[in-house]
Amino acid sequence: MLIKLYEENTNPRHLKQITECLNDGGIIIYPTDTLYGFGCSISRPKAISKIAQIKNVKMEHNTFSIICYDLSQMADYALPIQNNYFKAIKRCFPGPFTFIMDANNKVPKHLHRKKKQVGIRIPDNNISLSIIEMLGDPLISSSLSMNINEIEYSTDPELIYERYGDMVDIVIDGGYGGTEPSTVVSFENDEFNIIRTGKGNTELIY
Repeated sequence: MLIKLYEENTNPRHLKQITECLNDGGIIIYPTDTLYGFGCSISRPKAISKIAQIKNVKMEHNTFSIICYDLSQMADYALPIQNNYFKAIKRCFPGPFTFIMDANNKVPKHLHRKKKQVGIRIPDNNISLSIIEMLGDPLISSSLSMNINEIEYSTDPELIYERYGDMVDIVIDGGYGGTEPSTVVSFENDEFNIIRTGKGNTELIY
């Protein structure tokens, strides 16, 4: 199913349809402030495994992130962090950043990176935030693979639906997607570490 949503005015009826699908263990493809991504509810582990199957990746090699509505929801899934790191997060969220954080027991175990860490995002995109707000749970997300020779199949919602429509429950058309991923940041030994430079302005971190 292909559903059109607008950032300026997200249709409540369509949002309800999407969140009911997620609560039933469904998988969506949805827009963020960077790339289009696969998404499912954090409380539906079978859906998480299915996304890995669609992407043909092993869970231990996953690139899943937790997509939260706000800092309060983020705090429900991460252990307390140092003040300097929290200040950077406040400056950058919502925005095109992924911050690596220590996961607490609410995060599904098979999502943990080494050291039981997980990437957390709060995107600057009203469609994704509206879905999460109505759902009441974060999304587990993994970006669509970018093939430089077929980039339109990762950015054009209609072509995304053409390719993945039989594999997922809903593709959300939120307009053309971007081609640049988020900037990934970690914080160890009182130092910021830019793991991947993406769309986010790194000057906001310091």
